[in-house]
Amino acid sequence: MRAMNANARPHVLIVDDDLRLRELLVRYLDQQGFDAFVAGDGRELDQQLKRHHADLIVLDLMLPGEDGLAICRRLRGQGVETPIIMLTAKGDEVDRIVGLEIGADDYLPKPGSPRELVARMRAVLRRAQHSAAPSSAAATLAPSRRVAFGACHLDLDERRLFGAGGEEIDISAAEFDLLALFARHPNRPLNRDQIMEQAHNRGWDVFDRSIDLRVMRLRRKIERNPDKPEVLKTVRNVGYVFVPTSAPTPAASRGGAT
Repeated sequence: MRAMNANARPHVLIVDDDLRLRELLVRYLDQQGFDAFVAGDGRELDQQLKRHHADLIVLDLMLPGEDGLAICRRLRGQGVETPIIMLTAKGDEVDRIVGLEIGADDYLPKPGSPRELVARMRAVLRRAQHSAAPSSAAATLAPSRRVAFGACHLDLDERRLFGAGGEEIDISAAEFDLLALFARHPNRPLNRDQIMEQAHNRGWDVFDRSIDLRVMRLRRKIERNPDKPEVLKTVRNVGYVFVPTSAPTPAASRGGAT
């Protein structure tokens, strides 16, 4: 995501097949300091992204043809890191979890209030800007801006994860943010409230299950044996702890981490 001028109006792409809703959101977002443009389906979304830069995409789940989940998965697979807020008339938690796991940054059920949508948009944009800016805390981790752990290393500048042989491991923006958060707090157990506050700025109605699922996905990518994690360990009744080396942590030495 490009850095935005503090005084610039964010550019938002609204993707929804409901013409009336699109028109309502464009008018409301204009009043709230956003420049909004619209698409009715995945084909129009692709055309708009070729013509315009988007700082944020608001993407409906139920679209004709290619649905919102498929579009989100495709964009992330193409390397598009633009933040995405998904809208859905379905309240199924499974849809929320799937959306978040394939790279959506937030999820809002329909019908929702425009005020809540704007609050979530601003929170997502703040997180994206924070992630794009150099982190002084992360800079203290290593002069090379690479954090080594287990058989992997994390490049904080390029936001990329590499395996033991130097091969790049595919990682979503949300997974990178979570792993970078752990890397900034090595050997320190973090509970779910701390993770939600620091990784999601409390602007996102995130839930414990989404954190657990992201940790599970990260373990599959960085652990030698995901069923017996050595890097991202569970601290019973607390949360998780990032152990960059094989040295035991205080929590682990008490038998509280697995």
